[in-house]
Amino acid sequence: MSIYEKPVRLLLKDFVTTQNIAHGQVISKEQMLSWFRSNYPKIKVSTISAHLIKMSVNAPSRIHYNVNLNGEDDLFYQIDGSHFRLYERQNDPPPLYEKKRPDGIIDDSTDSTDQIEGEEFHQTGFAYESDLRDFLSQNLAIIEPGLRLYEEEGIRGVEFPVGGRFIDLLAIDKNNHYVIIELKVSKGYDRVIGQLLRYMAWIERNHAEPNQKVRGVIIAREISDDLHLATSKIPDVELFEYELSVSLRKINKYNGGSA
Repeated sequence: MSIYEKPVRLLLKDFVTTQNIAHGQVISKEQMLSWFRSNYPKIKVSTISAHLIKMSVNAPSRIHYNVNLNGEDDLFYQIDGSHFRLYERQNDPPPLYEKKRPDGIIDDSTDSTDQIEGEEFHQTGFAYESDLRDFLSQNLAIIEPGLRLYEEEGIRGVEFPVGGRFIDLLAIDKNNHYVIIELKVSKGYDRVIGQLLRYMAWIERNHAEPNQKVRGVIIAREISDDLHLATSKIPDVELFEYELSVSLRKINKYNGGSA
């Protein structure tokens, strides 16, 4: 639900109109934030930042933000993390809409004629951190009951922007408190603690309401002893290890026959 009469995506278009932004003109993020502070002070910096990513045609993380495929969200071209210009459809590359694997390869796995029948297959981990992230974003309740992905005005808590960096998953628990989830597709080491605490502090300072608590979760295929030790003095951080399991059930083929 929008705080003001218009959602942020439309307010950004108002900024372009009221400030007479011309094609080719470089716009700083601070210019836009200053305009929002003067005209719509209740909107959080993180919400504006997320919409800038969503509405920048070349921002890789926009694919997580429910972009309208009809072109309504294709407003900016991102020059760098702090500077933008208007998108020029005739000259700029096509907008990013679809999700791509980290290696840029489309999944072209071929079917094998060798079948595993009646057995259970175990895999130690996900091939890519993005696969783990996408799976958990749809299944947060396996971490704890009532946990749900953060969402506001079409901005989802997947790769949520925090001061130039991105949280893997930003969630809300059953008590309406924030949960920051940091993922490591293989082994989790103690250095991830500094990263997680930075995200927690940023959300607490810039995004959470005064009555909202912020806690953290680290999920990895294996938690190192150093990470166990490092988190033993941090009550608001929990650790999880994951594993994969896939069961196959053979389906008998229909042999056909006359009707």
